[in-house]
Amino acid sequence: MIRPLAVTLGDPAGIGPEIITAAWVGRAADAPPFVVYGDAGSLERVGSPVLRVARPQDAADVFSDALPVIDMPLPSPVSPGAPSPAAAWSVINWIAAATQACLSGEARALVTAPISKAVLKSAGFRHPGHTEFIGELTAGAPFSGERGPVMMLAAADLKVTLATIHLPISEVAAALRPDGLLRTARVTAQALVQDFGVVRPRLAMAALNPHAGESGEIGHEELTLIGPVIDILRGEGLEIAGPMPADSLFAPDIRKRFDAMICMYHDQALIPIKMLDFWGGVNLTLGLPVVRTSPDHGTAFDIAGKGLARADSFIAALRMAGEIAHRRSP
Repeated sequence: MIRPLAVTLGDPAGIGPEIITAAWVGRAADAPPFVVYGDAGSLERVGSPVLRVARPQDAADVFSDALPVIDMPLPSPVSPGAPSPAAAWSVINWIAAATQACLSGEARALVTAPISKAVLKSAGFRHPGHTEFIGELTAGAPFSGERGPVMMLAAADLKVTLATIHLPISEVAAALRPDGLLRTARVTAQALVQDFGVVRPRLAMAALNPHAGESGEIGHEELTLIGPVIDILRGEGLEIAGPMPADSLFAPDIRKRFDAMICMYHDQALIPIKMLDFWGGVNLTLGLPVVRTSPDHGTAFDIAGKGLARADSFIAALRMAGEIAHRRSP
């Protein structure tokens, strides 16, 4: 039996239905089969040849002929580009069901299409995003090693992980804690070995302030927080450099010295990733008992339904999920 990837539809008013359809239409021989958790009608409106299936294991048999969907219908239709709070709990339930399929072993890995955090919050969803929600959904499952969730972005020859994720920049410094930085670094190193086959990970930790604080002249976090954390990690045997000024950390000659960079906040990590490979970046959640990837972009409501969406990042996420799942369990 070929276990498929579990794909969630994301916000049905966004580009999720289009990029999922494009990935199926352009499926390559090396791309693993997948089953979609979501509203079959939303995919049919894009033009997908859909086949409703009852179980993930039914997907492989039909994947060459139709897009297999575990149909969890919306309470009412949603138009492209017009997000609806009425769809929020359907989106949440799709993620929960697909995650459970991975935990039970029915699916090999989880690939999530983009969601709208604003739409979900309007319905009372209390998590900042996918990363934290999937972390909670998998909290009771066994996992050997340092536990996440930690967000990683991977593109071309660059991998970055985030010490803080969706926070206003004014709150970042106060949110950085020694235990959080230590966990992020340990999970990053662990994932490089387990999921990417790196024998001895080489890490770099970015500074928070310009010029790495200039010896305390323009910020003290490098001296009082980041530097001491790096000393602890080195004492554990981890190969890690830093704190390194972020304005030079991502230059080609510097980044080739490292397997991953640990960044202090969202844009410090995502700007270099998207400048390097805007269409091919992948978002991963590390330190969980399930493999989870997603495209590195959002719902793109402004172009939904117009035939402009590109599936490159979603296809890259499918491939990476399949590769990591195979490495964890050949």
